[in-house]
Amino acid sequence: MSVDSLQKIKELRLKTGAGMMSCKKALQDSNGDIGKACEILRQKGLASASKKAHRRTTEGIIKSYIHAGSKIGVMVEINCETDFVSRRVEFQELSHNIAMQIAACPNVEYIDIKHIPQIVIDKEKQIESKKDDLSNKPEAIRDQIIEGRINKRLNEISLLNQPFIRNNDISVKDLINQNIALMGENIQIRRFVRFVLGQSQENTVNNLTEEVKSILKS
Repeated sequence: MSVDSLQKIKELRLKTGAGMMSCKKALQDSNGDIGKACEILRQKGLASASKKAHRRTTEGIIKSYIHAGSKIGVMVEINCETDFVSRRVEFQELSHNIAMQIAACPNVEYIDIKHIPQIVIDKEKQIESKKDDLSNKPEAIRDQIIEGRINKRLNEISLLNQPFIRNNDISVKDLINQNIALMGENIQIRRFVRFVLGQSQENTVNNLTEEVKSILKS
C-alpha cells in the first residue's frame, strides 16, 4: 500500500469514524475519490441502521457532561442492545460526544423531528404566516416560503439534524449511524436534559418532578 493510500485512509477515517478496512474498501470502490468514499460509507451506515432500527434497546448508559466553567450541564440517556456494547470505548466516546453536542446547541429541544408535537409545528406556521415580508406574495409562493422556513426551524430544534460539532460534514444522525455500523447494534438517544445556571428554577423543578413520576410509573 502506497503512502498516498495510507494518507487517504487516515483522512477518510477522521472524516467518517469508520474502520480502516471499511475505509480501504470504500476508497477502492470510489477509485480513490474521498468525497465518493464518504458517501459510500454513509450509505452503508444508513443501510445498517435501517436494518437494526426495530431492534429493542434495553441497555446503555446515562452520560453526564459539565461544560468548562460549570454553567452548563447535560444528562443524556443513550441505549443499545447489550451491556457488552455499552461498555465499549467507542460507545462511551459516542455518548460523550452527544452530551457535548447538546451542551453546545441551546436551541435543541427534541431528539428528532418526528418527536416534535403537532401543536408546536402549527404554532410555528402561524407565526411565519403573519410576517410582513409575506403579505404581498402570491399564495403559492407564500406557502412555499413558509414551508421552507418551517423545515429550517424544525431542523434547528432537532438534535439528530444538527451538524456534528467535531465534524460539520456529518449530522448527529450520521454519527449514530456510523456507530451502529461499527458496533453492529441498534443505538438510540432516549432522552436528555440541559441545565443552564440561573435558568428558571420553577420550570426545572416541575420538569424533574414530572420526569421522576414518569420513571416511577414505568
